[in-house]
Amino acid sequence: MVLLSFDIEEFDMPFEYGKDISFEDQIAISRAGTIAILDILDKYEIKATFFCTVTFAENIPDLIKRITETGHELASHGYYHSDFKPEHLLQSKLKLQELSGKEITGYRMARMMPVDEKEIEKAGYAYNTSINPTYLPGRYNNFNISRTHFIKDNVLQIPASVSPVVRFPLFWLSFHNLPLSIYKTLASWTYKKDKYLNIYFHPWEFTDLNDFERFGFPAYVRKNTGIKMIERMELLIAWMKRKNYPFGTFQAFIKNLAQ
Repeated sequence: MVLLSFDIEEFDMPFEYGKDISFEDQIAISRAGTIAILDILDKYEIKATFFCTVTFAENIPDLIKRITETGHELASHGYYHSDFKPEHLLQSKLKLQELSGKEITGYRMARMMPVDEKEIEKAGYAYNTSINPTYLPGRYNNFNISRTHFIKDNVLQIPASVSPVVRFPLFWLSFHNLPLSIYKTLASWTYKKDKYLNIYFHPWEFTDLNDFERFGFPAYVRKNTGIKMIERMELLIAWMKRKNYPFGTFQAFIKNLAQ
């Protein structure tokens, strides 16, 4: 199964590059990208998982309704994107359930940062997908962690997909910067080995990020964003469908594991 997921959040990333961006623009940009994603998923008739912050969810009630009513899964990405306290784990779960009317069973930490698994269990989550089992300078070194799913503190851990052997990450930055043919080769190799893919993206990638003065992003972040990202995502999904890779939510994946 292909676990395609999107971390939908207030677009606060320009702050990391010394740029100011209003809260209204943070919401508007991520909103536009989320609509583009939902349109793609509708076009190809596939289901995905949306990890959403409470802050963003409160500002897009119509899109939360569209996500849940079209059969996608809503999961927690925390209360805020750039502020975390352990109590946010339960608070975000409860608030997202209130806003959506759906049970929230999964969690992904903002920026794939470490999170206490015991706190995840206490908050009542069935799974956590906050691990990128590779090395990313300045972020994390997770070569010692399993590439594939495992149980820790009674919670199913579903790391982001990395290739066998060299653990090359298949996350959003790789998708932007690798030739699509090479990304497909790595994805195919990983899928054949693991029998699933866990790849994640963000809504703002589907908007034009090339304004350096406004966002401050280096070339490797803004490459293939906006229309180019939409086109590449459609090419990837169409290729996977031709290979008969099934798409599904994390909840569907867990249900299959239990059978």
